[in-house]
Amino acid sequence: MNRIILFSLCCASAAASIDGVAINRTTGQPQSGVAVTVSKMSAETGMLSDNAGSGKTDAQGKFAFTASVDGPTLLRATWDGVTYSHMLRPGTPSSGITLDVYNSSKSPGAAKVDKHMLLFEPGGGQMTVNETFLLKNDGQTTWNDPKDGTLHFYLPDAHSKFQIRATAPGGVDVPATAAKSTKPDVYKVDFAIKPGETRFDLTYNVPYTLGSQYEGKIVTKDDNTYLIVPDGVTLTAENLTDLGQEPRTKAHIFGLPGTAYNIQLTGAEVATPDAGPDATQGAAQSTAQGAAPDASAGPEIEATMPRVLGEVKPILAIALGILGLGFALLYRKEDNGRGRG
Repeated sequence: MNRIILFSLCCASAAASIDGVAINRTTGQPQSGVAVTVSKMSAETGMLSDNAGSGKTDAQGKFAFTASVDGPTLLRATWDGVTYSHMLRPGTPSSGITLDVYNSSKSPGAAKVDKHMLLFEPGGGQMTVNETFLLKNDGQTTWNDPKDGTLHFYLPDAHSKFQIRATAPGGVDVPATAAKSTKPDVYKVDFAIKPGETRFDLTYNVPYTLGSQYEGKIVTKDDNTYLIVPDGVTLTAENLTDLGQEPRTKAHIFGLPGTAYNIQLTGAEVATPDAGPDATQGAAQSTAQGAAPDASAGPEIEATMPRVLGEVKPILAIALGILGLGFALLYRKEDNGRGRG
């Protein structure tokens, strides 16, 4: 017998195992007509199985399912072209659930690139470029533009091994798809920017000989753009703000005030020590509390961005956390102090 979803007030009885209401946070009101699905997590594969129920919310925004929560269960609420997820774990309440949805707009609204970081790792006749975009949406509307995309980035024609992943607010990183835009060497990503923080991690290789010039451009409107090289690699360029070395990994960080760069890299990368989970957890707590990083305490701030495309990247992770804690201001203050001395 197929499981069904019941929406009318008279039928949403105590027999339902999962029930609640969808709230449109853009309007602040319960939202009718939201498509809701229930999926179960397979104990064998860890993947989502077939839907355990589906339907739309009633006139009061309410939903009710007869499906039981006998394992990890995922609720998906789709509204205005965007899907929002809510995980139910065994032992957690499954009644009186609130599913948050938002109206969508093709306009960015309050969404913007808060930080953009590029890590250059040269060696062996090529260079790996790792980029991280942090998009912050402080509004109450989701930015969704399937035609033109929400993220645009520069990707040189002579690239290889390109990968990109995206992480929605409160979610896990998932593969994303990039397509060519109408501009040369500029790609676009169709990924909804929900209220909160969305992260994009991408990586690619380009041919590169140490000491030669490498040019790139920034096609997003970034609040803060940073160029980073590992310990042992020297970056020289004009019109960059030298922010100094990150204390633990010794990676060198530069602020980019413009929308293009022409850099020259020399030297050889020094291996970065692995980060431990205990220090990572403590650093994450310090970050949440707004505490300054302690360079002597071991691997710091790693949990703020634990993975780039499935591999631990201590340099980007730590640099991101420190930048979020005012790394740039710290070094500017030190520079100003030295200038007055």
